[in-house]
Amino acid sequence: MTAETASTDTDTALRSILSEVLSLDGEQVAAFDSDTGLFGHIPELDSMAVATLLTEMEDRLGIVIDDEDLEAEMLETYGGLLTFAEAKVAGA
Repeated sequence: MTAETASTDTDTALRSILSEVLSLDGEQVAAFDSDTGLFGHIPELDSMAVATLLTEMEDRLGIVIDDEDLEAEMLETYGGLLTFAEAKVAGA
């Protein structure tokens, strides 16, 4: 699998996870770009939803997210979350 394919797969999986965990419309999530605000911008993404989101990311992407990995910046925008997920997948 090429890095580009892995990146596309991660993006697709992450959008699916966000849509399901937050009960967001698929079209809304499909329209997210790298600057789309997440935590603090989407009411559905509260502190309880973050825990569920991270657990689903671990399960579906085959990664482990340690407490020390968690930084506020990774949840600020879709691009930040995708970059984080891609780095974890590449290192898995």
